[in-house]
Amino acid sequence: MLWFARGLLRRVVTTRYPRRTDAWAAALPSPPAFDSARLTPELAARLVARCPNGSLAIDGGALVLDLGGCTGCGRCVAEGDGAVRPSGVFELASSERIGLVKRIPIKGARK
Repeated sequence: MLWFARGLLRRVVTTRYPRRTDAWAAALPSPPAFDSARLTPELAARLVARCPNGSLAIDGGALVLDLGGCTGCGRCVAEGDGAVRPSGVFELASSERIGLVKRIPIKGARK
């Protein structure tokens, strides 16, 4: 926040991106991160059913996460039995849509 105040005082219209992330950023909602070793087919099905945005789907032996639709609501983290945690990453960018789609292998799933 110091860089913001300094910019206002110096009448700077644009500033460089902060060198480090502010501490308050850890409290922001972030997309989930999955532990594929603990992700079973049953748990994956529960997670897909719990996602309000349809950002999770099962495709073959993988759980597909569409980060473009994920709001970081935390429902999958609450349902995840330790296999899901907040990633802490809230700055996502991709030049192509496919860069926002992640495939997480499901333990013991048939392909």
